[in-house]
Amino acid sequence: MTPSATLPPTLGLVLAGGRAMRLGGGDKSLLAIGDRPILARLIARLAPCAAIILNANGDPARFAAFGLPVVADAVPGFAGPLAGLLAGLDWAAAHRPDLAHVVSVPADCPFLPADLVACLHGAAATAPAGAATAASGGRGHPVVGLWPVALRHDLRRAVVEEGMRRVGEWTARHRPARVTWPDTPVDPFLNVNTAADLAAARAVAATHPDA
Repeated sequence: MTPSATLPPTLGLVLAGGRAMRLGGGDKSLLAIGDRPILARLIARLAPCAAIILNANGDPARFAAFGLPVVADAVPGFAGPLAGLLAGLDWAAAHRPDLAHVVSVPADCPFLPADLVACLHGAAATAPAGAATAASGGRGHPVVGLWPVALRHDLRRAVVEEGMRRVGEWTARHRPARVTWPDTPVDPFLNVNTAADLAAARAVAATHPDA
């Protein structure tokens, strides 16, 4: 991993805490797209970050081959991506206080843009809370975003005290900047939720091997 010297020190966070029920269970990040698992693709896109961690529940040994710290949700009951984001922000504060920002990505997006981290940082610099999220094809993708670690206190209140579960509800509170990428020829935020999505992603990888 070679972090960019031109970007603020940043932690990359892969959110893999879901149960993949629509795919019959298991770990979506370990599914192969093209010649490598989705997680390997995500690690490559997060290479500008100073460090990368994986948010996942259950036995962390299944991810041992990737050499990433694995951080489980602190909020019980599979509380969704906000719980994973909170785990990442808390981990950064406790273990890497030199990293003031976290870039979060879901574990089921195999085609993230190569300039993701840089563009989110560029937009976040103009936002009131220093946050930014991604969009494509007229749709927002709030799970893909850049967050100051200092927001962890508000996020904990939202998840633990308010019972908030919708990512967009919490992100809207902080008015993040939005960065829009083109969705052709490949939507960089295509996500794999179903067997049909998996087949579509594999077809995209076959026709666009550089995606």
